[in-house]
Amino acid sequence: MKRKILLAEVSDQLSMLRKISKPIKEFGASTSALATDMFDSMHAAKGVGLSAVQIGVPERMIVAEYTEAKSAVPKMVLVNPEITWSSKRQVLDEEGCLSFPNIYGMVRRPEKITYKALDPKGQIIEGKASGLLARIIQHEIDHLNGVLFIDLVEGDLYTYETQNDTKEI
Repeated sequence: MKRKILLAEVSDQLSMLRKISKPIKEFGASTSALATDMFDSMHAAKGVGLSAVQIGVPERMIVAEYTEAKSAVPKMVLVNPEITWSSKRQVLDEEGCLSFPNIYGMVRRPEKITYKALDPKGQIIEGKASGLLARIIQHEIDHLNGVLFIDLVEGDLYTYETQNDTKEI
């Protein structure tokens, strides 16, 4: 079921986005249902990643999926994720967020990471990520810790008026 994504421009929703999410301790149908709702919500908004807190559930779960071109990100659900290593090499790249529609900025993040999490059944997952997947995981884990991409932007935030036209905000 598609759920409403919280928008940072609404003060009570912004305060929810700033909260630290709680670990998930029980696994079962409700965990799988939450993951399904998150994918439905993310796909409806044309996103590539989403944290549970963005749909008003302050629990430590993120989802990601991107199937376009060579930057494909497999469908994944990470419960209680944590980054266990990050590269010294960092990359400055554009980010946006479903909670800040049509607002973008340049964010510097480690190029590669390793992570540890649980799947929706409570089984341990460990993995490596680079490029877009590493960026998505870091961005969504930030949400779980109450950190928003606008806190990390280098330079100005901007919006796209048309595909080739930017306007600073």
